[in-house]
Amino acid sequence: MKKFISVKDAYSIPALIESALAYKANPFKDKSLGINKTIGMLFLNPSMRTRISTQLAAKHLGMEAIVFNVSNEGWALEFEEEVIMSGNTVEHVKDAAPVLGKYFDVLGVRTFPTLKDKAEDYSEFFIQQFIKYSGVPVVSLESATLHPLQSLTDIITITESFKEKRKPKIVLTWAPHVKVLPQCVANSFAQWINAWGQADFVITHPEDYELDEQFTNGATILHDQKEALKEADFVYVKNWSTYNDYGKIYSNDPSWMLTQKKMEVTNHAKVMHCLPVRRNVELSDEVLDNSNSLVTQQAGNRVWAAQAVLSEILKSIQ
Repeated sequence: MKKFISVKDAYSIPALIESALAYKANPFKDKSLGINKTIGMLFLNPSMRTRISTQLAAKHLGMEAIVFNVSNEGWALEFEEEVIMSGNTVEHVKDAAPVLGKYFDVLGVRTFPTLKDKAEDYSEFFIQQFIKYSGVPVVSLESATLHPLQSLTDIITITESFKEKRKPKIVLTWAPHVKVLPQCVANSFAQWINAWGQADFVITHPEDYELDEQFTNGATILHDQKEALKEADFVYVKNWSTYNDYGKIYSNDPSWMLTQKKMEVTNHAKVMHCLPVRRNVELSDEVLDNSNSLVTQQAGNRVWAAQAVLSEILKSIQ
């Protein structure tokens, strides 16, 4: 594996799941794999779970992780080509990224969408510039449109939680939120579940909240949340802003919040959320604190997803 920014970089989803669960059972089984290797983790926006889980994964493999919060610890970076740098940016990525490639064996990068320019966001311009100029493998710690480490984690969690000999019904449901949020987690979850091909997959959201079809193609799309939830085995809750009229909130309808009453039509479904979560806005307390909530288990599995990916990256650069 030379990079990890989407499901397209996953040579085998089942193999990555197996690897992650093996690391969960024995975290230090490859503790020498990353000896004398370093990962630089660049955050252009804040993180808690992604940052800590990736640091732990690197430690389990013997790597050293160095974290750099670009937004408040470094120079303002310029990404545009052939720009006249007479504004607020101080250093061009063409100069910064190759230096980082000299310092680190692997580069983890977390970017964030503008939610203003859809074409730029969906080109993954910022993370692609690091891939282009750093000269080392780049791992997405979340990007403008995707969050592959989260999505791999989600499938790992579903796999270890579902033991029936049939395909589970998985529902991704939109939820209200007080802020304009990107589509990256929802896009990525849809992309990975569709590529995995081991589920009956339904996406439900209000009208006008359609996601990009390149990620959702293969899923059933319903605007009736109650109908979508029927016989669900897993319910993944996430807010996202509009895609077609980009980055807008048309409705913050509280009736879309997931409640225990709504869960009555499911097949005793397990509930998932990537965190952080707005309690009693996206999900009610009674759902989050219920024994069917997987959110803590899901967050814990972030370590093993990152470790599975980093081990494959390390094997490619030995």
